[in-house]
Amino acid sequence: MVERYAREEMAKNWTQHARYAAWLEVEKAAVKAWNKLGLIPDSDCEKIVKNATFSVERIEEIEAITKHDLIAFNTSVSESLGEESRWFHYGMTSSDAVDTGVALQMRDSLKIIIEDVKMLMESIKKRAFEHKMTLMVGRSHGIHGEPITFGLTLAVWYDEVARHLKNLEETMDVIAVGQISGAMGNFAHAPLELEEYAMAELGLKPEPCSNQVIHRDRYARLATALALLASSVEKFAVQVRHLQRTEVYEAEEYFAKGQKGSSAMPHKRNPILTENITGLARMIRAYAIPAMENVALWHERDISHSSTERFWLPDAFITTDFMLHRMNSVIANLTVMPENMMKNLNLTGGLVFSQRVLLELPLQGVSREDAYRIVQRNAMKVWEEIQKGKPTTNEKGESLYLQYLLADEELRASLSEEQIRECFNFDYYTKNVDAIFNRVFK
Repeated sequence: MVERYAREEMAKNWTQHARYAAWLEVEKAAVKAWNKLGLIPDSDCEKIVKNATFSVERIEEIEAITKHDLIAFNTSVSESLGEESRWFHYGMTSSDAVDTGVALQMRDSLKIIIEDVKMLMESIKKRAFEHKMTLMVGRSHGIHGEPITFGLTLAVWYDEVARHLKNLEETMDVIAVGQISGAMGNFAHAPLELEEYAMAELGLKPEPCSNQVIHRDRYARLATALALLASSVEKFAVQVRHLQRTEVYEAEEYFAKGQKGSSAMPHKRNPILTENITGLARMIRAYAIPAMENVALWHERDISHSSTERFWLPDAFITTDFMLHRMNSVIANLTVMPENMMKNLNLTGGLVFSQRVLLELPLQGVSREDAYRIVQRNAMKVWEEIQKGKPTTNEKGESLYLQYLLADEELRASLSEEQIRECFNFDYYTKNVDAIFNRVFK
């Protein structure tokens, strides 16, 4: 865990104390289950549930000798009990406590992530409606395409995050699973009822068919869900970074009073938050690799997964949580520049309307091939003028492309001046925005 990228609410779920506290919760649930089954007397059960505790420092002392953290934990807890300690960890294997404890940590952490995602969705939705009809140019391959609205861009983001929310909620069902099935998962030393009672106490589902561990495809599902989420958040961040480029300058991260952008260039206002998010996404995706490699354990279990999970599980949750809050802040405080969006929309002298003209010609009986040739021929003239640095509008405010089209005799044989001018109407490109919003924001 890097403290720089950790929020306390999430980080506290992954401290050593939290790890042992989760184990203790599992062990107490098992004791209660044994009591319900009639093995552990009421008095001993009550003493264990009330008095069982541990010391992180003591566990570390014992582990230095035993080289086994769960045994060290059990010894530390037993030191806080009397004769009733004989029932502690009865009929269980280490992974019953460890894996089920991790399931509790994952469940609680995923709840935070899900709430983070809902928060992000609300911020995106608010800005989407604010800029529902804010015109901007749509780009493909980085090149101007056709008019869109910034609200539509944000609607795309909202819909994408909504898919991640559904995936995370489904992932919760996959990872909120525990086990108390014994050393080989065959319930030789503890009945299935014990596991059922204990899991009900913990709010988990029993692993239907375990071996010594909870199966790691469940963990991999979690890791890939977080990686996919991080990739989408990075997508949004990259878009903001592009929009903040000086040559584009349609949106900008909030720049606080007193903030500095460069030690050498006082004028700089850099997109540092979204650049940071881009880097964090790379780390979160990387955590999916060991998670997937951990699926292939030897036979009923080996311990090759353990070391990687001590890294990737806390780091993936903590980093994703931080990233979501940072992205939420970026969107909530994003400075949007409609005037610059319109300026850029007009930058190519009306070329963004070429398809509208292309589609109008066949309606007048012109073949698709001839229509494309006529429309592209005039578009290339505009590009040549732009390359020379020529103005893209005349003194009347008419775009260069419109001027060329109006002067094209072959085109004018099929389209009137009024029909051509109507092709340059921005309203044509926003007529379905309301309908799209109704589909996205149900």
